[in-house]
Amino acid sequence: MNQRFQCFAVLLLIGICHSAQAAPRNVVLFVTDDQGQDAGCYGNPVIKTPNLDRLAAAGTLFKFAFCTTASCSASRSVILTGMHNHANGHYGHEHSYHHFSSFDKVKSLPVMLSNAGYRTGRVGKYHVAPEAVYHFDEALPGNARSPLEMAENCRPFVAGSDKPFFLYFCTADPHRGGGQADELAHRPDRFGNKPDGKEYPGVTPVKYGPKEVVVPRFLPDTPTCRAELVQYYQSVSRVDQGLGRLIAVLKEAGVYDDTLIVYISDHGIAFPGAKTTAYEPGLRSPCIVRNPYAKQRCVVSEAMVSWVDLTPTILDFARATPKQAAFHGRTFLPVLEEARPDGWDEVYASHTFHEVTMYYPMRVVRGRRYKLIWNIAHPLPYPFASDLWEAPTWQDMYAKGGDALYGRRTVAAYIHRPPFELYDLESDPDEIQNLAADAGHQELLESLKGKLRAFQKRTGDPWLLKWDYE
Repeated sequence: MNQRFQCFAVLLLIGICHSAQAAPRNVVLFVTDDQGQDAGCYGNPVIKTPNLDRLAAAGTLFKFAFCTTASCSASRSVILTGMHNHANGHYGHEHSYHHFSSFDKVKSLPVMLSNAGYRTGRVGKYHVAPEAVYHFDEALPGNARSPLEMAENCRPFVAGSDKPFFLYFCTADPHRGGGQADELAHRPDRFGNKPDGKEYPGVTPVKYGPKEVVVPRFLPDTPTCRAELVQYYQSVSRVDQGLGRLIAVLKEAGVYDDTLIVYISDHGIAFPGAKTTAYEPGLRSPCIVRNPYAKQRCVVSEAMVSWVDLTPTILDFARATPKQAAFHGRTFLPVLEEARPDGWDEVYASHTFHEVTMYYPMRVVRGRRYKLIWNIAHPLPYPFASDLWEAPTWQDMYAKGGDALYGRRTVAAYIHRPPFELYDLESDPDEIQNLAADAGHQELLESLKGKLRAFQKRTGDPWLLKWDYE
């Protein structure tokens, strides 16, 4: 009897282990729109993001996480391919007359996961093309300004099958421009917040006062700016409630314990000086990752990661990396539990367009201390996105003339830029003292130029020829 019992126990243990190994490895990629590193877990003492803070406590928060281009469509193409936009062809906005799209031969994350047996679904903002390249099995309904509604609409999808799923959850918050029209819509403010009593279904508005908000150093501390930041904060708090509801949906469906959750923004905050620029407030973005199988929790990582790393990381978790896959990034899954892993000390950025009228290519290499920006079209005045040009904070300072200070930089210096901008981020985190013409930094300048050229060559950048042509 004892021998039979032991055999039964062994077989039961083998069955349990096999069941655990066979559990679907689900993935949620949660992407907000134009959110900087503005959250309680990133050190902001005012903004209320309890759900994001809890996610960070259950996973890894990356202090040095960077988009590759601070432009919506172009950035999303990088997120979903692991390739810089100059190589995948999505140089700028997809919608309307801008009409940028990726090359037909590009292989995207949802397609690769679908080929590996995943169910793929998206909800909210899409903003990439062509559909055949960025194909999802299901497009779930939901107003992208209404994150709780989006989360509720994901219930059937996350509980729909024994097959693993990939959910691409993209809010339109906290992007400027107002809410989407629906039967409940009342005129929203610039960040999509509706008047009192007219909020989105299930959302409890979180209100802030102008004196409370933290004004970033790259912005002017004016009443106009503070009023806009109030609206931005409220929109971020609405996103946070959507994240909380989505996590509740995952738990109620019994899939949370086998789901990788990646929370990012496409790029930085929608103010001049951040969005569409290669400056730190534009490139540096939130990145919080919860690996359900990790042993270490509440990790604060100083690894420098980039959005070209996201697709390789997710495929690595899913055990679905194609044999012939060629990415510009690499998986950071093996270093999720390390605070300061070796070999993660440099990132690159590549921006070309935002709107079709905004040709201003920039290439960037950013290390721990030094950063070089190459403004390829530097003789041109810096172009403005329509929403940023209309921003009251910018217009307020622009009306005062070129010598007026917009944050730490003059209006004139923001609009007219030199060919190279070299910054020592340790002594000059605001990127004001350009060292490119400094005699003591010429060797460093040439070294970083060489790194940029090598980066462009290995990633197939058509703008490589500009070193010789212009």
